[in-house]
Amino acid sequence: MHRLRGHHLICLHFFKGYDYDEKFRDNLTRILSSISVVEVVDDIDDVCKACPYNKGFCNYSSGSEKEVRTLDEFALKKLGLKVGKRIKWDDLRNKIKEIIEEWKDFACKNCEWQGACNV
Repeated sequence: MHRLRGHHLICLHFFKGYDYDEKFRDNLTRILSSISVVEVVDDIDDVCKACPYNKGFCNYSSGSEKEVRTLDEFALKKLGLKVGKRIKWDDLRNKIKEIIEEWKDFACKNCEWQGACNV
């Protein structure tokens, strides 16, 4: 089972496999190749562990920790999930189909990682 925070529950579905450093990309590929059930968390997760900006919090830029927490909260609200919940990856994929347009309006329009996904 993998542990994922709110925005990763959505964004990981659209990962294309490039625009990241090798260690981070390999970790995402490993997660995606073995994922079946996810536990929802509200902090550093299995994706963050290999991120070069992980300092025990998101250190991508000033304000990025606050930004990712806002994305996490929005994702959980729209997906109807709470921290500690376990959900099958395929069930999550179905929920994302229902909220993807709202997600794109809220999260994707100013996202610096647009080139790394296929939303």
